[in-house]
Amino acid sequence: MTVSVSDAVVSDVGAGRFTRFWTAQTVSQVGQRFGMVALPVVAIETLHAGAAEVGYLTAALTVCYLLIGLPAGAWVDRWSKRTTMIGAAVVRAVVLAGVPLLWALDRLSLAWLYAIAVVVGVASVFFDVAYQSYVPFIVSDKDIERANARLESSAQISAAGGPAAAGLLLKAVSAPLVIAVDALAYVVCAGFLATVKDSEPRREKAGEDARLMRDILAGVRFVVGNPVLRRLCVSVGVSNFFATITMTLTPLLVLRTLGLGSTVMGVVLGVGTLGGLLASLTLPKVRARCDAGKVMTVGLMLAGLSMVALPVAGSLDGSASVIPVVLLVLGQFGMTWGAVTFNIAQVTVRQRVCPKDMLARMTASIRFVVWGGMPVAAILAGWLGSHIGIVPSLWIGVAGACLTALPIIGMDRLIRG
Repeated sequence: MTVSVSDAVVSDVGAGRFTRFWTAQTVSQVGQRFGMVALPVVAIETLHAGAAEVGYLTAALTVCYLLIGLPAGAWVDRWSKRTTMIGAAVVRAVVLAGVPLLWALDRLSLAWLYAIAVVVGVASVFFDVAYQSYVPFIVSDKDIERANARLESSAQISAAGGPAAAGLLLKAVSAPLVIAVDALAYVVCAGFLATVKDSEPRREKAGEDARLMRDILAGVRFVVGNPVLRRLCVSVGVSNFFATITMTLTPLLVLRTLGLGSTVMGVVLGVGTLGGLLASLTLPKVRARCDAGKVMTVGLMLAGLSMVALPVAGSLDGSASVIPVVLLVLGQFGMTWGAVTFNIAQVTVRQRVCPKDMLARMTASIRFVVWGGMPVAAILAGWLGSHIGIVPSLWIGVAGACLTALPIIGMDRLIRG
């Protein structure tokens, strides 16, 4: 399927507002992918971090969903979502610029890296909640899934090219300098978002009767009371928990266990995520033939089974470097294909079953569970990696991932109902 910006999505939003939002998201994703490769490399190679320390770094990036995830949803439903995203992008740019600066001053440490990760995590909570609640305000209901597919396609192009480019750049410059690319990308993202027009109504300032806790509980009750959202929340929560174990240990698998180097890691992650791009391009045709529940179930099963390639690669002789690299690429390819297929379908289902004035609270409530488990999983991954080894810990991640499709089997009857 060829992606074109001249179809119904763009004509629907008029004046190119979807195109500008799409561009902002793409630039942000490119920078984010640079950071995903460079941050653990900074910790492992520049600051000599071990498995536990890498786990703490991942936890620092995600613990904010537990701390402020629910109130963030209530706040974002009151605020302008576009303004929220602009502010969050600027904060991430400024804070990430501190990594190369501290490194140049010879003051960079793991403590500083954790602190920077926490601030980036806080900004990401607000950006992500606003981002996933924004699409229905710039496209019509019938174009939501198509818009999500296009946004996901650019995310996967970024995921394919970003890590590979970061890996190549790491050969020429130190990892802290690569973080500067991430910071610059967020500045450009904020600039594009500032030009977007949307249909979101401007709300009056909340009075005494609009209490924060009341708004938070309304979002939680809506998710718990809706059988579709309730099942999705459980499924995505379990999936992200075990995926975080795998994600946390993958840099250690590549850099330490297999000794392949940061360049190979970037290339493996980049080439492997082409599966996600293929998923985003083919999903509209698949959805024309299959119901959303079946698509989501198959996607999760494919992602879980593909994860087997990672511990298998780690079990091979490190001197036979070609075979582990091929397995890593195939594993990443299948994982991202399945995960992206599931993600586009489930986000679209969530946006369609939720009233627009509760989108941010619904998103925040689900992300509180989904992302709130990630710091626990990251710390657990670090502990497991230190005590039983990287490869056995990855097998635990695989075993858990294979259970994630169970809550959504047979969901189509609930979606139709």
